Amino acid sequence: GYTGFEAVKYFEDIRFESKPQKDAIPELNYGFYRFIVAINHFNDNMIILENIPDGETSQIESFKNLVTAQKVPQFHFKANNDETSFITDEDFLDLVKKGKNYCQLGEVFQIVFARRFQQSFKGDEFNVYRALRSINPSPYLFYYDYGNFKLFGSSPESQLVIARGEAKLNPIAGTYKKTGDLNTDKLLGEQLRKDPKENAEHTMLVDLARNDLGRFCHNVEVKKYKDIQHFSHVIHIVSEVTGQVTSQDQAIDIFGATFPAGTLSGAPKYRALQLINKDEQHQRSFYGGTVGIISLTGDINTAITIRSILSQNGYLQYQAGAGVVVDSVPEKELQEVDNKLGALRKAIKMAEKFNN
Repeated sequence: GYTGFEAVKYFEDIRFESKPQKDAIPELNYGFYRFIVAINHFNDNMIILENIPDGETSQIESFKNLVTAQKVPQFHFKANNDETSFITDEDFLDLVKKGKNYCQLGEVFQIVFARRFQQSFKGDEFNVYRALRSINPSPYLFYYDYGNFKLFGSSPESQLVIARGEAKLNPIAGTYKKTGDLNTDKLLGEQLRKDPKENAEHTMLVDLARNDLGRFCHNVEVKKYKDIQHFSHVIHIVSEVTGQVTSQDQAIDIFGATFPAGTLSGAPKYRALQLINKDEQHQRSFYGGTVGIISLTGDINTAITIRSILSQNGYLQYQAGAGVVVDSVPEKELQEVDNKLGALRKAIKMAEKFNN
């Protein structure tokens, strides 16, 4: 299931200003499913798992027949009109300037401000997800159909992974746009590695990840520091922070301590969250929250809900943000938002080609 950004109030003693939001979705939405279909795309295998309630018999054969049926309806997709934003470019530039001022005043060291876009459409938005999988094949690919709304995406960044007694965070901060030329992008990666502003921002968020894990974990350490990783449309700086979990009962405590990710809020996190709620014109809802699996054994595998789309009432909604520090250039932060949305916008255009 998923946890929305504003659900942090269930884990921290923080109050958010209530903001009107049309077609709001639940802040948390998780399910315990009878059937699980696991698909290995590397060797084209499919495994069907069934959780059988006490007193009932297996229904796996009838479910298998349903899954393997060849009659799958296909529907077209078409984007209507132009993309619209909930705020103007000038509004976002003013927001970045406000963030810089907060940093200068010592309110925060870094803060992530975001903006939301929407695109009206007709047809089947699953085609957009199909396109996104091919354009931006990130570690976390998901499509949740909740009936009256759908949430899907291709997130590159884990929120929290707990497995075999180890908790892991992979903060991603520091972004350059790719050109598509292999040699040029390699040089850009080296420039990103040396960029003072991007490195300072990344270091702050690695420290925040260490502090978050340190609230409930032992032996917290930075196992990977400032790796340069290339994605479909951008280049990122990525690190890995781990800590030892002493009891499976701690899993939800660790989840709460690390939610939302510092890379989607800022540092110090508590004050950044207050300022985000104060200055952004709308609730973030799904954006900056998390999607994934929380097991009964204490294992967790979740991704940050970025590079993701909410489909509801004939509209696709998507968001992106930029980390603001004292040295930020507002126009560059505006461009960073557009860079991060590149894969989503391309997927929307490509989805129309599946009609042919």
